Amino acid sequence: MKALDVAHVNPFLQSSLSVIEMTTQIKAAVGKPSLAKLDFPGMTFVLRVGVTGVLKGQVLLVFTEDNAKMFASKMMMGMPVNQLDEMASSALCELSNMIMGNTATLFAAKNIPMDITPPISLYGQALNMSTAVQSLRIPIMENGKELFAILLCIAEE
Repeated sequence: MKALDVAHVNPFLQSSLSVIEMTTQIKAAVGKPSLAKLDFPGMTFVLRVGVTGVLKGQVLLVFTEDNAKMFASKMMMGMPVNQLDEMASSALCELSNMIMGNTATLFAAKNIPMDITPPISLYGQALNMSTAVQSLRIPIMENGKELFAILLCIAEE
């Protein structure tokens, strides 16, 4: 397994920005990437999607509790979301399915086969995860504020 090629990062970002704009009407931008530990001290909502094919590993979409509620509300046509219950979690899982499905389509157009697993949501205080692959953290921003982060825990075969 070798480290993720920078050229393989763009489909994740392109897909995230287009799906976010399409589903929420938020015009988001990409922030500065960094290496990351999978350590989330505050109340955090994480969507984890497995990736198989030439690229192997996990993609995490990491939200603060408030931003997860805001995205869930937008996914449910503006319905107020006061807690991250099963319905809100389902809406956020659908968002991750749309982003990752679109990403897989972009890779397929480059003749790079990719399959994704159904998302798993994790929600809690002081979440700590680990992976054998170095994580690349890319914030998705709006007006200088982070909406969520994409953590690519992926290596190439």
